[in-house]
Order: sequence, then C-alpha cells, then structure tokens
Amino acid sequence: MACTSCSTGKDGQPKGCKNNGTCGTDSCNKLTVFDWLANMSLPNDEAVFDFVEVRFKNGRKQYYKNTGNLTLSIGDIVATQAQSGHDIGMVTLTGELVRVQMKRKRIAPKDNEVLKIYRKASQKDIDIWSAARDKEEPMKVKARQFAIDLKLQMKISDIEFQGDSSKATFYYTAEDRVDFRELIKVFAREFKTRIEMKQVGFRQEASRLGGIGSCGRELCCSTWLTDFRSVSTSAARYQQLSLNPQKLAGQCGKLKCCLNYELDSYLDALKEFPKTETKLYTEKGTAVCQKTDIFKGLLWYAYEGEWMNWHIITAAQANEIITLNKKKEKIASLEEYATDLVIDTKSEFENVVGQDSLTRFDRPKGNKKRRNNKNRNQKKNRKPQNKKTSKPSNAKK
Repeated sequence: MACTSCSTGKDGQPKGCKNNGTCGTDSCNKLTVFDWLANMSLPNDEAVFDFVEVRFKNGRKQYYKNTGNLTLSIGDIVATQAQSGHDIGMVTLTGELVRVQMKRKRIAPKDNEVLKIYRKASQKDIDIWSAARDKEEPMKVKARQFAIDLKLQMKISDIEFQGDSSKATFYYTAEDRVDFRELIKVFAREFKTRIEMKQVGFRQEASRLGGIGSCGRELCCSTWLTDFRSVSTSAARYQQLSLNPQKLAGQCGKLKCCLNYELDSYLDALKEFPKTETKLYTEKGTAVCQKTDIFKGLLWYAYEGEWMNWHIITAAQANEIITLNKKKEKIASLEEYATDLVIDTKSEFENVVGQDSLTRFDRPKGNKKRRNNKNRNQKKNRKPQNKKTSKPSNAKK
C-alpha cells in the first residue's frame, strides 16, 4: 500500500518519497491502516470524532483524545500525555475510522483513563526525542552484557525511550519467571534514568523487530497482522506438511502464523473424503489407503500383501464402496473403479533453438591429442599430384 511517489520511474528505479516514513499517507510504516474515509465528508451537524491514533516505535499504537481541537492530519508529530512527563509520536489515523478501530479493540471512548494530546511537537521536542532514540542501540548492547554477567535467563530484545527522555522501557523475553531486581539497580546506576521492564512474548518480539520470512517477504506480524492466534501441529497435519520443526517454525521460534491462512480451505475439502484409516473390503482383498490428494479429490489404495501396486480412485468412489461395505456388500475389485492419472505435460512454449539448454553456448571439448594424430595420418596418406603444364592456345607449331 505505497503512495504514488514511492512507485518506480521509467528506468525501473524506485523514485522514493524521501520522507523517511513521515509522508502524508503514512504508507511506508509498519501496521499501517488505509484511511478509505479520508475523501468523504461528514453529514450536516455531525461533529468530527475527537480521538486520533498515534504510533510510536516499532508499530506500538495508542489512542488519544484531541481535547484542544487541534487540526491534526496523518504524519503530524505530536506530544502526548504519559504517566509522567510526555511522549512523542506520529499521528497515523484520524476521523471516523479511529472510532471503528477503537470499537474493534474494545477501547471505550468515555473512559476516564483515556490519555490526551498536549500539542503539536516543537523543534525542541523533536531534537530531544531524536537524541534519545540515538542512545537506544548502544544501551541495548550494554544491557545484554549486564544480564549475561548476572546469569539471568532472559533476552533483552529492544529498548524504547519516552519522548522527553525521562524513562526507558526494556522489552525482554524469557521462558520462566526472572528476578531482575538487581539488574534494575545496575541499569539505573549505569544509564541514570528511570527504568521499566516489560516482558513480551516471542511472537510480539518478532513483530517489534521485524525481518524477512522464509517466503522472501517481510514478516506478517510486523506489517499487517495484529492478532496472534494459536497455531497447532494439527494445522500442518491437515495440510499434509512434513512435521519438520525447522521448516514449520518462524523467526520467533514458534509455528508460523501462515499455517492458519489456508486451513479452512483444507478442512472444507476434507469433508468429502473418507477417513484414511477406513479400509475397503473387496472380493479380491482388503485395500488400505496409502496417499491422498486433497484438491484433486484422489486417493491411492493398495491391497494388503500387494503394497507395491497402488490403485487411484476418487473420493466419491471411495465413499460409495464404504457405503456398500456397511451394507455387508463387496465389490469385485478396485480395478473396476481405478482410473489412470493423466498428467498434462503440455509446455507453454516450443523449444525451437534450445532456449532451455544451459550449455547451448558452450563449445564441445575435443581430444587435442586425437586430433593431432588424425592430421598426421592424413598427411601420410596424401598422394603426390603430377603438375601438368598447359600449352598456350596461340602457340605456333
């Protein structure tokens, strides 16, 4: 969802809006919501919704009330209320769509604990905020070393300073409960600021840090996915995926969220299939299911004792045989129902000059010694030719 200035030019090179994520459409940031109501006017005598969505570091968003009736638009830097002092963030959504987002996240607009927007950020606020952001990375390196020295089983994944540089929030992940009271004393003595420790899950850590998945795209959790549903190994079984933890796990170390994306399609398709443990009884013998192809609707069966010979039948035919078996009836054999699997080998292009050959430009390597012997033998077998002198036609006798 990029703005028009982020498109490519005539030469194929990206133009780039050069706003570094602060453009008016906010399309270069993580977890962006497209404001499809931006060009629509409100009905008469309808007040504008006085809440706005503000984004902070790594996609963290909160909703604030615009008590001062400030004219805010997407991309404005504002100073917001915090528990102590103020914070600096960027407006990412305004108008009626904020009401929809707050309703979806079950945030009550009339709650007394709703925070407020103080003002638009001045240049002094932005300078303090930028200086605090520059200190986060070297602080994270030192904080990790302190945790290692104290032998704490935890990983400090990210540090976020408050906009006025009065507090630093340390995000960490841990398998078990961690006693970090001594660590906070070390942090306060070394960094000389208020410290807040916040534990996050492994999926939340991956969404904050971002990265590239095995599919080659940016992580879903850091771009558009906001709710983390539980993923079980049964989702991989239904889709007939190999239960390999290295392939099924994402960067967070948990099962990939994308395993749930196509699960409903597989479950709908499996409703027409018989259970794989159900055997087919025929007069020739008992057949056992060996393999299924869900979207083609095919099953492979083999007789007990003849495991090398597989017979292909459709799901409807298998259900028909099972229905007959329930009536204590048997068919003669699976060969009556079995069909040959037709594989379409038609190519989209015809290879007329060997385009698909990787070695079509390579010269064939000949044997140099054999070629030299061949030339030597040809010279030996060559017969001498007699030179005939031709008389001039006008010569006098």
